[in-house]
Amino acid sequence: MGLKEKNGVKMRLAKFLARAGVASRRKAEALIQSGRVKVNGETITEVATLVDPERDQVEVDGHEVRLPERVYYLFYKPPGYLTALSDPHGRPTIAKFLRDLPPGVFPVGRLDKDSEGLLLLTNDGDLAQKLLHPRYEIPRLYRVWLARPPREDLLERILREGLEIEGRRVFPDEIRLIRRSRRETVYEVKLHEGRKREVRKIFAAAGSRVRRLVRIQFGPLKLGKLRPGEIRPLTEAERRALFRLIKSP
Repeated sequence: MGLKEKNGVKMRLAKFLARAGVASRRKAEALIQSGRVKVNGETITEVATLVDPERDQVEVDGHEVRLPERVYYLFYKPPGYLTALSDPHGRPTIAKFLRDLPPGVFPVGRLDKDSEGLLLLTNDGDLAQKLLHPRYEIPRLYRVWLARPPREDLLERILREGLEIEGRRVFPDEIRLIRRSRRETVYEVKLHEGRKREVRKIFAAAGSRVRRLVRIQFGPLKLGKLRPGEIRPLTEAERRALFRLIKSP
């Protein structure tokens, strides 16, 4: 059939069908095994078959299937929402804000329920996987409002020695005081990977408590003037900057 002779980027057929929104990966495999899928006019029953999304023609029950156009958005997640598209316990999720976006769009990474700020939304699974991979060390910048000033000596120790979170020692890149007054204490924290509630645990270890936490930057993407609940497409310059970040050396 010549599928393996082409030079494009290939993926498993079941993964292709799942990305195209035909069915979940498991159900897509069942479709293939039942002989309902054709590639370049040939019926395929082997789930490990590779296809080139740009060149191969895929049909399910006689209907051509294509991957949706890749889209990229910035979203200001408000506090009080899970970074998820559904929740078995009925808690509010960000899904309500994504209803007008193309199907298959999902958040890259997450912010905890009480945190707010910048999230990247996309249907580009390959990009998302790379952005979250520790190899690329994508910087994240957070602005943090504290209930009381932390102990500076403990913050310095955390910068030097790291802090154990979920069985791993993490090292903040930078912890910087922005403002301190009788009314509030504000810091910025820069990390190169996002562990669960990492920023909150850093300040808890320094004797303080986070009152408000906003992610203001992810890689080259900045929150800017976006307001809670707002979504906008990435600019062409932002897209180029994002893809430059994950290019293999």
